[in-house]
Amino acid sequence: MRRARTTGGCGDLEAEAFRTGRTLADHSEELAAIRKQQRTAFGNIDSLADAIGTPGDRSIAQRLDSIERVLFALARAQGIDPDAV
Repeated sequence: MRRARTTGGCGDLEAEAFRTGRTLADHSEELAAIRKQQRTAFGNIDSLADAIGTPGDRSIAQRLDSIERVLFALARAQGIDPDAV
């Protein structure tokens, strides 16, 4: 067993071990909080993906392009030039 070289003896080693343990516990708690945030974020992303469509459906870009074309057609039908707005 290794002896402490400091004048405090085992007390210094015990204090250092306690500080190290506390630091590890703090980091562990922070990591758990980060993991919880990631799970929430990934769940939100999954929900958004489900709302947009299922795999194999048209891409978001294709959907937005279709919406844009419909809106432009509606504007033109009402006598509005969408390029001038």
